[in-house]
Amino acid sequence: MRVFSQALSSLMLALKHSPFKATVLALVFTLLMLSGLRSVGLRLFSMEASYVSGTHSTAFVTCPNMEVAKTIARGAVEKKLAACVNVVPQITSIYEWKGNIEEDNEVLLMIKTRTTKVSDLAAYVRYVHPYEVAEVISLPIDQGNPPYLKWLGEVVPE
Repeated sequence: MRVFSQALSSLMLALKHSPFKATVLALVFTLLMLSGLRSVGLRLFSMEASYVSGTHSTAFVTCPNMEVAKTIARGAVEKKLAACVNVVPQITSIYEWKGNIEEDNEVLLMIKTRTTKVSDLAAYVRYVHPYEVAEVISLPIDQGNPPYLKWLGEVVPE
């Protein structure tokens, strides 16, 4: 606000002494205002879309290798069970299995979907996954970028 006041004072002073300076200052002032108004407009646009917390979820699936991960990811997107799948290579999983502590290199899938599609997604993963017990866990999305969440809802139908 202080910059605004100083710019306005300078403009008023310049008007008294030089029309050219006043014009230049008016242009600069206008450009400064446009930048601020654009920022406010973008914020208002991004907040106008209302989002119901939990409408969408992120599901996590671990895979034994990149080939299996990409097969599952591509299938989930093609079947409209997911809008987007991030494939995160080279994670290390340490877990107990049949009484032994195991350590494996795996690939992680981060799958963005509608919450109502998580059970269908889990069924698909169980069908194509090579593990005896495939990991499919999900967390509801509480908040996010409204245009992204809108896109997610458009890509994955009810």
